[in-house]
Amino acid sequence: MARLSNDQRLANLHDEALMQFDDVQSALRDERLQCLQDRRFYSLAGSQWEGPLWDQYENKPKFEVNKIMLSVIRVVNEYRNNRITVDFVSKDGTDNDKLAEVCDGLYRADEQASVADEAYDNAFEEAVGGGIGAWRLRTVYEDDEDPEDDRQRIRIEPIFDADSSVFFDLGAKRQDKSDAKFCFVVTSMTRQAYKEAYNDDPASWPKIIHQYEFDWCTPDVVYVAEYYKVEEKSETIRIFQTITGEEERYTQADFANDEMLEETLSAVGTMEIRQKRIKTKRVHKYVLSGGKVLEDAGYIAGKCIPIVVVYGKRWFVDNIERCMGHVRLAKDAQRLKNMQLSKLGEISALSSVEKPILLPEQVAGHQVMWAEDNLKDYPYLLINPITDQNGNQAASGPVAYTRSASIPPAMAALLQITETDMQDILGNQGGADKMVSNISGKAVEMIQTRVDMQSFIYMSNFAKGMKRCGEIWLSMAKEVYIEDKRKMKTITPAGKSGMAELMKPMINQESGALVIENDMSNATFEIVADVGPSSSSKRQATVRALTGMLQITQDPETAQVLTAMAMMNMEGEGLADTNAYFRKKLLRMGVVEPTDAEREELMAEMQGTPQDPNAIYLQAAAEEATAKAAKARADTVETIADAELKRAKTVETLNKVDIDTQELALKVMESMVQPTQN
Repeated sequence: MARLSNDQRLANLHDEALMQFDDVQSALRDERLQCLQDRRFYSLAGSQWEGPLWDQYENKPKFEVNKIMLSVIRVVNEYRNNRITVDFVSKDGTDNDKLAEVCDGLYRADEQASVADEAYDNAFEEAVGGGIGAWRLRTVYEDDEDPEDDRQRIRIEPIFDADSSVFFDLGAKRQDKSDAKFCFVVTSMTRQAYKEAYNDDPASWPKIIHQYEFDWCTPDVVYVAEYYKVEEKSETIRIFQTITGEEERYTQADFANDEMLEETLSAVGTMEIRQKRIKTKRVHKYVLSGGKVLEDAGYIAGKCIPIVVVYGKRWFVDNIERCMGHVRLAKDAQRLKNMQLSKLGEISALSSVEKPILLPEQVAGHQVMWAEDNLKDYPYLLINPITDQNGNQAASGPVAYTRSASIPPAMAALLQITETDMQDILGNQGGADKMVSNISGKAVEMIQTRVDMQSFIYMSNFAKGMKRCGEIWLSMAKEVYIEDKRKMKTITPAGKSGMAELMKPMINQESGALVIENDMSNATFEIVADVGPSSSSKRQATVRALTGMLQITQDPETAQVLTAMAMMNMEGEGLADTNAYFRKKLLRMGVVEPTDAEREELMAEMQGTPQDPNAIYLQAAAEEATAKAAKARADTVETIADAELKRAKTVETLNKVDIDTQELALKVMESMVQPTQN
């Protein structure tokens, strides 16, 4: 089969991508449209009247009392007060793994440099409001203006309108989309901007693309999509064993790059012992429009599609992914409330003064007086007498009076029911604001916990997205952060800046061998994203628990530890130095596990501080006792060795005796046989 040209390959790929996108977009169109309508409903003024209600109330007051937005903002504020981040944990359970700490610091530094909070906040609010949010990870050069600087950093960037722009393949069932085979990220551009950016005219596109449900080009905008495609390849790994018994693994690419590799391995005594078939994954990125593939961006860093998607609430119904946020179930109750309040406003706007209804001849000539009465407040008003059938004038009052509009009894009851329904759907999150004074801290915690549980599902689903973000970042970092002796900024959990040197040669203190420290290419960790009370809430609860323990403890040393821990966890203006002092105190007491920097600081203090004479005497006595024990152990070993030597000599002597006896017996037999033969 003839090999396809690059243009033909891209044309075939473009056709395949358009069909894939049409299948996904057609299946999710109605669901994603509801997500967009939900976000518009709570965030845009006037959107709560969109649809048939607008026509019905076209010439009537249309008031909005947007209680849904307040509820959404409460959930968003709960997240912002309780941000979630990732933690890299060693897979073998090793404590204080230095490489894991370096990964934590580099990840936090990348978050800070790329202002990742904007991406997280946007995705969380879109997930709570509409049901789905997303952000992306990508690599950028540290210095775009330096042609010789190839160093890259990972950036976390927001994706806006995720319900209208992010589409994974329908076969991806996992919530974090780690099983996806492809992904589209669609953005819109004006026609002029598209022409200038890609030198392409939508008028030249094939007409066949308009047969798809999604229109890639409208009179106003042109849609461009980033297309991420996962390519899987099978590869054979050849495993060799050296003369020292160690295993070495080589890929087919290794042998292709070095033709003499196999002969070299054979010459040094390395033998092939087995082979293993593995699958490798790479992600290929393309940029395409409705007309053609605009750019082949090649393989990106890492083995994961760099798009993180988060959901408010998510499930599958009829094999279609459904999602929604905090708004959808409350929309009807909000519409009903707006209708009732608009009707009340209309009734209230009508005049409450009863006006007389008169015949035209009664006000003839007095029209101005009646019209100005509201302004000049005349003491009396005049009317003309009316003429009866006989032509006689007769005085007569108004024919009737207008009545003030009355509120229907059902409306008052319906208003109360609607308010209750909205609280049931959205959660009575304002209940925490009505806490009375003089209640216990435990009661306050219970109320706050009940409020937090109303938003826990959103926090839990967002944590799954954060975990996936950590996996994607690590996959990219293993290919990007591999320069020898590269110094990179890190951020500690407390927010302080630090520095880590990658691929740093070190001497192993135990074996004396040369090792490479901070080798990101070997970073294999589990990613953890915990959801729980905020750091501030945890500290406050810890202080309350410690002060409670102080009331029941009798041991002075335990009380001292509890007091120091309470002071270390206290929060307030100007307490940073106090917290640090009590942490150092706990470190010297051996209560708190020190970090590497704190351990070095403690060792420096111990080397520079004169020791207590009693401590020196006790240490010398301990060393003397250890020496005596070692000498006694050596004497014992020597005695045992002497005994074994004597035993060996005895066996040797007995063996010689047996040999001499046998030789004597043989000589006697020979002397007896010789005379007989003569």
